[in-house]
Amino acid sequence: MLLSLLPSIVVLGLAATAAIALALTRTSQTEHTAQRREAANALALALILQGIHFAEEALTGFPERLAQLLDLPAMPMSFFVVFNVTWLGIWVVSIPGIRSAHTGAFFAAWFLAIAGIINGVAHPLLAVASGGYFPGLVSSPFIAVAAIWLWQRLSRATLSRS
Repeated sequence: MLLSLLPSIVVLGLAATAAIALALTRTSQTEHTAQRREAANALALALILQGIHFAEEALTGFPERLAQLLDLPAMPMSFFVVFNVTWLGIWVVSIPGIRSAHTGAFFAAWFLAIAGIINGVAHPLLAVASGGYFPGLVSSPFIAVAAIWLWQRLSRATLSRS
C-alpha cells in the first residue's frame, strides 16, 4: 500500500511543510479580527468546494486512474475516503480556530490554500497526460480560485514574525 501512496506523500508532504512554515512564521495580531473573519469565510468556501472536488474524484475513480497513469498500485478507495473526510473535518474545526487566531487552524488553512492551488494545476496536466477527462478536472479550477482567495485572505490576516 505504501507504494500506492507515494505520489500523495510527496506532493502533500511538500504542501504540509510549506503550510507549517507559514503557520509558524506568520502571526495574526489582536486587532486583525476583521481580517481573520474574512479568512475564516474564505476557508469555509474553499472547504465546500474541496468537498465537491473530493466527491468528483471519488465518484470518478481518481485513485485508480492516477495509479494507472503512474503505473503504480491503486490507493485503496477506503483509505482515500477516510483521508479526505478527515481533512474536511479538520477544516470545519479550523474555521472558528482562524477567528480566534489558533496556529493549528492557520496551518490547516494554509495547507488547503496550497493543496487547492496544486489541484488547479495538476488536474488539467493529468487530463493532458491521459488524453482526456481525468477525475477531479471539472471542479479543480473552482477549488484553485477559492484557494487563491483563501491565500490572499490568510496573508491579510497574518504578518511575518520579525
